[in-house]
Amino acid sequence: MVTEALAFLGVCALVICAPGPDTALTIRNSIVGGRRGGVLTAAGVAAGQLVWTVAASVGIASLLQASQPAFTALKIVGAAYLAFLGVQSILAALRGRLDAEEHHIRPPEPLSAIRQGFISNLANPKMAVFFLSLLPQFVRDPSGGFAALVPLGAVFCLMTFGWLSTYAVVLGRVGPFLQRARVRRVVDAVTGTVLVAFGIRLATATR
Repeated sequence: MVTEALAFLGVCALVICAPGPDTALTIRNSIVGGRRGGVLTAAGVAAGQLVWTVAASVGIASLLQASQPAFTALKIVGAAYLAFLGVQSILAALRGRLDAEEHHIRPPEPLSAIRQGFISNLANPKMAVFFLSLLPQFVRDPSGGFAALVPLGAVFCLMTFGWLSTYAVVLGRVGPFLQRARVRRVVDAVTGTVLVAFGIRLATATR
């Protein structure tokens, strides 16, 4: 049992530490909104993962995975949302010679940061495939359904929140340097490009 638990934690760590759209969004909001913005975005991402956990445990995720139109529609929505956030950052960088109050993206409100993280994760149909393929492998009683999958999913969500919050804390410490006009323009351009790239990859990816 201990071996299985360590294996599960190891797989989770590898998946969580791999950079993806949620990581890029958390970094962006940590730079724009400081440590609080990043932590709240991480909380939104974890909340989205929890929804996917419940969806996988009650069979909704399986239905989504089996329906090509629904899968494609959700993929397009998620890609468009990432691209929208990325374009915002890129435009902020291009308007870098204007007054700082005008050209920079304003720090997201608390609810907005949570919502962005939540939508970013929930609008990614790859999460449905992920939870359907990962969690069942570590369930000792496949007939357990909801009660068997949710605890594992909750652990994954907590680990994700902890990892993404680390980005927020670290970036929060170097906030004054990142807020310098020239540095901020570069950061806006890079994070925006990364978000758009993730959006394109999501839109063009196959199952």
